[in-house]
Amino acid sequence: MDNIEQNYDDFISTVSHELRTPLTSIRGFSQTMLASWDKLDDENKKKFLKIIEEQSQRLIHLVENMLAVTKINSTKNTFIYNEFDAKQIIEQTTMIVKNQYKDHNFEIKTQGNIPKIFADKDKFQQIMTNLIENSAKYSPEKSTTDIVISTENEKVIIKVSNLGIGIDEQDYEKVFTKFSRIDNPLTRKVQGSGLGLYITKNLTEKMGGEISINSVSLENQKDLSKITFTLKMPVKTLEEQARIKCNQ
Repeated sequence: MDNIEQNYDDFISTVSHELRTPLTSIRGFSQTMLASWDKLDDENKKKFLKIIEEQSQRLIHLVENMLAVTKINSTKNTFIYNEFDAKQIIEQTTMIVKNQYKDHNFEIKTQGNIPKIFADKDKFQQIMTNLIENSAKYSPEKSTTDIVISTENEKVIIKVSNLGIGIDEQDYEKVFTKFSRIDNPLTRKVQGSGLGLYITKNLTEKMGGEISINSVSLENQKDLSKITFTLKMPVKTLEEQARIKCNQ
C-alpha cells in the first residue's frame, strides 16, 4: 500500500506542476493585456497572444496524455483493428507536426513496397505523433527528422531519427518510463510531461508491435548523436486478421 500511495503522491505532484506552469503563464499574460491594452503595440499584443496560444496547446496536450494513460491502465481500453497504409498516416501526421515546428525539416523515405499493417488506426497515429513530435522537440533548431519506412520478416519497420544529445545505453529503457525525462541541455529548454513515450510503448506492445531506441555518437558533430526510434508493426495474414476481429 505504501508504494501505491507514493506513486499516487508522485503522480499528483507531477501533474500539479505541469498544470501550474502553463496556467500561470496564461493568467499572467492575459492580465497584462487586459490591464495595459492601450499601452501595448501590435507586436507585443501578437507576442503575448502567441504565448497564450502555445501554453493552451501545452495544456491540451497534457490532458490528452493523462487521458491516454488512464485508458492504458483501464480494462475498457478498446482497440479497433483495420488494415491501412502506414505511409499515408505518417505523411498526414508529419504535416500536422510540421505546422507546429515550422523551422524543423522532415524527410520521409520508403524502401521497397510497403504492405498494409493491421492495427488500430487512431492509436497508430497517436504513436507516430508522439515519435515525430518528440524528434522535432528535442532536436537543435533547423535540423532534420528522417523517417524511413521499410519491411523485414513480415513486419513494417519505421525508423524516426534526429540529432540530439546522446543517450547512454543504460538509459534506453528509462526513456519509455512514465514521467521520465533524460536530463541534458536540450531537454532542459523544452517543456514536457514525460508521458508521451510511455504511452507510445504501451500502445505499440498492446497491438503486437515493438519499439526501441538507439543513440550513436557522430564524429563530425560535437556533443551530438543520431538518435533513432525503431517501430516494428506486424503484417497479418487474412486468417490472423479474422481471429483478431473475432476477439474485438
